[in-house]
Amino acid sequence: MSFLRFAVRRVAEMAATLFVASFAVFGAVYLAPGSPASFLLAGRSASPEALASINAQYHLDDPFLVRYLRWLGDMLHGDFGRSITYRTDVSRLLADRLPVTLLLITMALVVVVVVGLLLGRIAAVRGGSTDAAVLVTTTFAVGTPSFVAAVLLQGLFAVQLGWFPSSGAGDGLGDMLWHLALPAVALALYLIGMLARVTRSAMLEALDSEHVTVARSRGVPERQVIRRHVFRNSLGTVLTTGGLIVSTLLVCTVLVETAFSIGGIGQLLELSTTTKDFPTVQAISLIIVALFMAVNLVVDLLLPLVDPRVALGSRKAAA
Repeated sequence: MSFLRFAVRRVAEMAATLFVASFAVFGAVYLAPGSPASFLLAGRSASPEALASINAQYHLDDPFLVRYLRWLGDMLHGDFGRSITYRTDVSRLLADRLPVTLLLITMALVVVVVVGLLLGRIAAVRGGSTDAAVLVTTTFAVGTPSFVAAVLLQGLFAVQLGWFPSSGAGDGLGDMLWHLALPAVALALYLIGMLARVTRSAMLEALDSEHVTVARSRGVPERQVIRRHVFRNSLGTVLTTGGLIVSTLLVCTVLVETAFSIGGIGQLLELSTTTKDFPTVQAISLIIVALFMAVNLVVDLLLPLVDPRVALGSRKAAA
């Protein structure tokens, strides 16, 4: 299968999956107890006329399929509806909050990739006590949930030492980077441990391969063996964890943003879920699903380029 045909097929599969996901996202919100009308009334009793007016304004009295098709058509045209809680367009809320979340996730992803790959490589190459120390460290990291890491880091470095801000996202790029440093580390800690372990295992497997033994027997310098024959061949295995890493970042950002009062879409999703703000919850949920599938698409397209042993359409490397 040619690369172009494979890419077109994967894009088509992504579109079909996104369509199914949109139906699930739209329907799942309505399974929750309560309704937007009850929130708008704030517990007050209302006449049937007032309740009918609210239902008509937000199309709550239309059949489910009609509401879904209208919502899907509006989404395709960039109209995410109107927030019930904030009484403004959801697209405006997303435009204000999405850049902060994307910057936080990007910072955390950079920390995960740099530190995780470095620790995994050091553990695999040096072995011995260094390997044991990395395993202990990564075990601690993997066993620390993001919200626990957020509380610990906030209490130590923000409250006790005062080195970093304890809340908020800051103003301007430089100030935002400073405010998001602790949240990014809290978000990345678990994934650093996971990526380091995956990298270590992949490199140890590559170190035992026949072509590495042959390269060493021919006098190839050890650094070159590690770089060209071990680390490079392990990148395929590491890359397959990309989708899991990004999905974990997308999910855990809700907890971290809430802990640090950052005001991104993660915190917006938590608040909107609490107040039954259906349009906002649906829009954010679908964006998260789309981002996750886009990352998986990129991983599938890059994997054959990184590891030629992987056939197009398969994530399983040749033995």
